[in-house]
Amino acid sequence: MNRTRLAFFDVDGTLTTATTLFRFLRHYLAAEGHEPPEYDRRRQRLKAMTEIGVPRERTNLAYFENFAGADAARVSALARDWFAAELRQGGLFNAYALDALRGHRDDGDRIVLVSGSFTACLAPLAEHIGADEVWSTSPEIAHGRYTGGLGRPPMIGRAKADAVRLAAAAHRVAPEDCVAYGDHASDLPMLEAAGSAAVVGGDPALRGLARRRCWQLLPGAPAPEPLPLPRPDVGPGPNNPECAPGVSLYVSEERPRTTAA
Repeated sequence: MNRTRLAFFDVDGTLTTATTLFRFLRHYLAAEGHEPPEYDRRRQRLKAMTEIGVPRERTNLAYFENFAGADAARVSALARDWFAAELRQGGLFNAYALDALRGHRDDGDRIVLVSGSFTACLAPLAEHIGADEVWSTSPEIAHGRYTGGLGRPPMIGRAKADAVRLAAAAHRVAPEDCVAYGDHASDLPMLEAAGSAAVVGGDPALRGLARRRCWQLLPGAPAPEPLPLPRPDVGPGPNNPECAPGVSLYVSEERPRTTAA
């Protein structure tokens, strides 16, 4: 069947019941030998920034400062191990949103993930759910290591709307013929850029807007239990490439960064 439209999905809080960035950070720090209070300290710093009104774009940058100096290949391998652990435990995905994604895929729509998360976390997830493209935040990497900065502005807010327009243009599809799914006010530009939209979860303001605009509403789902922490003396699994087979990975810029054969 020919694909006639694109279905755009936010990831954290939309397809997943928890934030991949934080689930992975906890796993990563433990694998690197940090005690659990270290994750709590770093997580609390980011929460405090949010509570005082720091824009999400700035807290996203602060998150990636946690990986300054980290070997990119090791981070990707540990992310594969983290995601495998999530699948073993269960509960990471929102079944309602995942069913919607599968319906689009069965109808021949192209599945596009648009997320403030990054390739290391998103590649195994995209492969697992059968996504075709991923547009994500791009942590800066120099000489094989994360610098702690970003290569481009994060894939948040207006950047997500730009991703809708750019992806639609690349596939010669009108944005009005596309659909977008999100759960947070920062997803609103993406939802408005598509011809139709769905709101996932219980954000009161976003759900109220969805009712006024006759957008679809999908339930949220409870977050999974914390994962058992990995032992720091156990290394990651095979060093899989960042790009999952058959998934095109884009960062918050106009050109594709990596395309799998």
